[in-house]
Amino acid sequence: MEAAGDALTGFGEVLTAASGAELGELLAVADRLAALASAARVALAVEATRRGEVAGSEVQAWLRQHAPSLRQGGAASVARIAVDVSACGSALTGGGAVPDEDSPLGIVWDAVREGALEAGTGCTVLREVTRLTPLLQDQALPTVATGLVELAAEHGTSTMRRLRPRLLADFGHHGALDDLQARLESSARLSMPHVESGDLTEYQLWMTPEQAATLEAAIGPLSAPRPNEETGEKDLRPAGQRRVEALTEVCSTASGVAAGTKAGSPATLHLTMTLTDLQPTTGAGQVLASTAGGTLLAPETVRRLACDATLVPHLLDLTGAPLALGAAVRRFTTPQRHHLWLRDRRCTYPGCTAPAAWTRAHHVQHWADGGPTDVTNGALLCQRHHTTVHRRRLWAEVRNQPDERGRHVIWDLTHGSYDRALAALPPPRPNTHPPSPDTEHDDDLDQWWDELPFDHDWWGTPAA
Repeated sequence: MEAAGDALTGFGEVLTAASGAELGELLAVADRLAALASAARVALAVEATRRGEVAGSEVQAWLRQHAPSLRQGGAASVARIAVDVSACGSALTGGGAVPDEDSPLGIVWDAVREGALEAGTGCTVLREVTRLTPLLQDQALPTVATGLVELAAEHGTSTMRRLRPRLLADFGHHGALDDLQARLESSARLSMPHVESGDLTEYQLWMTPEQAATLEAAIGPLSAPRPNEETGEKDLRPAGQRRVEALTEVCSTASGVAAGTKAGSPATLHLTMTLTDLQPTTGAGQVLASTAGGTLLAPETVRRLACDATLVPHLLDLTGAPLALGAAVRRFTTPQRHHLWLRDRRCTYPGCTAPAAWTRAHHVQHWADGGPTDVTNGALLCQRHHTTVHRRRLWAEVRNQPDERGRHVIWDLTHGSYDRALAALPPPRPNTHPPSPDTEHDDDLDQWWDELPFDHDWWGTPAA
């Protein structure tokens, strides 16, 4: 063993003499030597424990003393193997009993001492087998243990853990898999929101296999990359962003009325704003009456949500005192949504094929800028392109008659086209907004505006 160590001393200094092909061959030899050395280290620990040179909790300290490299990690795994195997005797000297070769410990020990498995991986296999043993048929234990050893040696322990349901399905007692997944239900949970740095909100989610399968079935198709063949735009969103946007889309759809029955509002948004915050693209809205209470929403986010949510404004004076509670106003009515579904059929953004049921009704001229809640000012947009339109501030021409491609909504995709179009329009008047016939208290809406104790002209000048 010392000669082998001496032969490797200074090995790195002569590697320049090796050809490219020889480097791979040398690495394979070095890996085999490392595996054998690791196996020899475990065998020495087993022998020392069997002889009584060291015992119990002292084994790990003994390993750290005589094997300095284990101070970086791994001593606990070697000690665990040594203690368990030494309790059955040692196959090195032939003395005492040895682990039953068909037992999980015997199967793992054979793989470790032959250098096929690291001690840490062997301990992981043993833990997995111990967890599965009460659920498996007795005669299946050797087959399962052997399969796990081979799988862990080839692919690592993470793949081995993912095999658990299949092992229970093939080798478990009757109903074992059902019982396991039933017990998982009490452990499945969704944490309360935790605001991280940058105002990102963190959730932790644990799901049963059934719940995870349902979630993936819902968001899987929506989270695939969607390059736009018509405009040539690539979908540069990271996978994580695509998935969270798909989940948001599913939740938005679920929070409204089911598609195909009644076109409902996807959300009821309670916001507090000062009068100055109501100016376009200034200030922020603060969410009320939910677990997200206190969250600040950027102006453009509020404007985008205001396109197709039931908005209840809580108006504050300049000192922050409440002035009045607004009625739920300005959302597209059910007949209007049905009209847009029939007219647009899908998301109106060029190249997008998202069906109407996945879309929201967007105010081409934003409601906050005096745009009427009317089908002549409406366009269907999926969540992704609704965000794009607001972020890039895009304008569209809504035509009574379709163009040669059957489009009623023609988008100007140049950045800032919305601001240029808005500058050419006359200043808006808030009282020109018609009440929504499917909203409570709409009959008193005009009177409510007239009785507000401040100047009605609080919409401000549109952004240049």
